[in-house]
Amino acid sequence: MNQLNKTNVHWLGNTLKFGVCLLPFSATFGATALGFVLIGLWQQKYKKIVQNPINWGWGLLFLWLILTSLFAVHSRYSWEGLGNFLPSFLMVASFPLFFKNFRRLYQLAWWLVLTSIPVCFLGFMQLFAGWETPLFLHRIGIKMIAYGHPDGRMSSLLMYANTLAFFLVVAFTLSIGLWILHYRRHHLIKNGQINGQLFILTVGILFNGIGLILTNSRSAWGLAVLSLMAFAIYLRWYWIIFSVLLVIFLVIWAAWIPVYQDVMREIVPSYFWARLTDELYDDRYVTALRTTQWGVAWNMMLQRPLWGWGLRNFTPVYQEAMNVWMGHPHNLFLMFLAETGIIGTLLFSGLVGIILGQAVILMTRIYQELTELEEGKKENNFSEQEESFLLLFTYLVAFGLCIIFNLLDVSIFDLRVNLMGWLLLSAIAGISYNFKPLLFSQHKSSL
Repeated sequence: MNQLNKTNVHWLGNTLKFGVCLLPFSATFGATALGFVLIGLWQQKYKKIVQNPINWGWGLLFLWLILTSLFAVHSRYSWEGLGNFLPSFLMVASFPLFFKNFRRLYQLAWWLVLTSIPVCFLGFMQLFAGWETPLFLHRIGIKMIAYGHPDGRMSSLLMYANTLAFFLVVAFTLSIGLWILHYRRHHLIKNGQINGQLFILTVGILFNGIGLILTNSRSAWGLAVLSLMAFAIYLRWYWIIFSVLLVIFLVIWAAWIPVYQDVMREIVPSYFWARLTDELYDDRYVTALRTTQWGVAWNMMLQRPLWGWGLRNFTPVYQEAMNVWMGHPHNLFLMFLAETGIIGTLLFSGLVGIILGQAVILMTRIYQELTELEEGKKENNFSEQEESFLLLFTYLVAFGLCIIFNLLDVSIFDLRVNLMGWLLLSAIAGISYNFKPLLFSQHKSSL
């Protein structure tokens, strides 16, 4: 029986790796593989899943979404919208059982970083050489449009530049975290040879960083800066914080401060300040502005604060009000308020908050053990506790940036980045649920 369980775990791990690595290239193949993992976990661990109290919360939230669909203004849209959430809830209820230790968080981070490198390369060729996928590949979800979508903005194999930006923000953050881990674990140059893993991670950081710039996503630029700042604080490299703040100030000066603005615009590339001031896209209508969309979503919530209008009802309401089609209000929480009401939004936010809160508490406990070990440590070795702390810190930063991204956009409508976000949350939840009892055991090696 134990051998069978080990075989099943090995099979699930390989299928998960296959799905994660294929997801950015093909939503069809990647999601199918993750679907097999989902079914396998529910078959093997059904009792354990349903006994977890937080999963009762996800079940309650789904029941609430069904109720809001019954009372929705445009009911058909709402029932269709349930499909965006049911697989995600099933996933976050079961996948944490796979992420039982930090080794699996480490593996997931590597899978995403390694996948991002060819995705970026294809994006570079898309933008600068006009590469595109043949039509027959579109049928299996592999699609790349020459010169990006929108035109001139790198989107690679994903449906839109902002969607790619979401993926690259996650991969950029994970690659920095892994780079620091390997740098602290080994010296950059050992016996005259550059460490191979550090070299790959350096390529990952460079490719993801350049890719983020080429997506021309202002929110992604800001999130990348926040990621750098978070790790600079972790490393106590305050000179990086000062340098980043200086660069931000110069860009803001070139964009909005009138004093010697012409001089600053000669120094700072127009690619950045013109994008911030919308001078690159100065033909946008008022209906395309986020502030307009947020106002409509807020008014929808005020009109139906309890039940909301129903999932995906923002689109028809916005079209009726503005005579323009708009898929979402570019803010996940305003969308939830408008479509599921205050109760649904509080349930959703509370469940995510509980998982993140438990992870933060766990991280502080690891830090406490770490400080105790530091007092008696004679050599400056990178301990297992430090690796655990850094990995959890990296995942919390990555998912925190996902939350901030969803304050300016909505990622759930693209299957690939939606699943990536839930994967991160599942990994954090898995450590919070399954690792905490081991943390206080006598066997330190379990870290």
